[in-house]
Amino acid sequence: MWFVYTETPTAGTTAPVRASERAYRQLRGEILDGILPAGTGLLEIEQSARIGVSRTPLRAAIARLIADGLVAGRPGRGFMVTEMSVDSIRELYEVRRALEEHAARIAADRRDPAVFLALRDQFLAAPELLAQGETGLHRYYDLIDEFDDAVDEAVANPFLVGALANVRTHLARIRRLARGNPARLRAAAAEHLLIIDAIIAGDTSLAAHATHVHLQQSLTNVLAAIQGQPTGPVA
Repeated sequence: MWFVYTETPTAGTTAPVRASERAYRQLRGEILDGILPAGTGLLEIEQSARIGVSRTPLRAAIARLIADGLVAGRPGRGFMVTEMSVDSIRELYEVRRALEEHAARIAADRRDPAVFLALRDQFLAAPELLAQGETGLHRYYDLIDEFDDAVDEAVANPFLVGALANVRTHLARIRRLARGNPARLRAAAAEHLLIIDAIIAGDTSLAAHATHVHLQQSLTNVLAAIQGQPTGPVA
């Protein structure tokens, strides 16, 4: 989980964003959106000039990105955006399964049904959203974030929520791989509905199992996209 550092505001004004925070947000967003793809070099002089900050705040921003696992040092040549190999994606999903399946169990036990009933209504409309092009796609991903937030709130465990936030940072990088597969996106929406229904019902085992199925389908699709293979029909 990352935090916003700001100067102390004067009365009636909005706190300005520090240069290091601005640089961090910009670089992080560009990495997650694929504008700065894996392997891209990040030289301090070039990036500080491009973003419009001095090298000191840029170094602070890069240090945070290294802590996030999004950037790594490159001997003698500054820094680079970290690679997302097949092995690293498999490892990420191993952690994701452990965390999200457990979170789904807890959420089903501690949930406020009204919160998930409202989400259910929105996920029922997901196919229509996905038919609306980029605008609908952005709204669909916002809906996924709302679901994640609802699970986090139900879990109410800061250690588990913090671990999930770290995993989601890296998932944002590979989420783009599903953008060109409308069938997979529709299937994923249906899988989320199954998870939500299980949480509403308070069925901890079903919530965990539905999450497991969703993550297995997601991993299969991601690996197929990376390896250039057809994903085939998704049930």
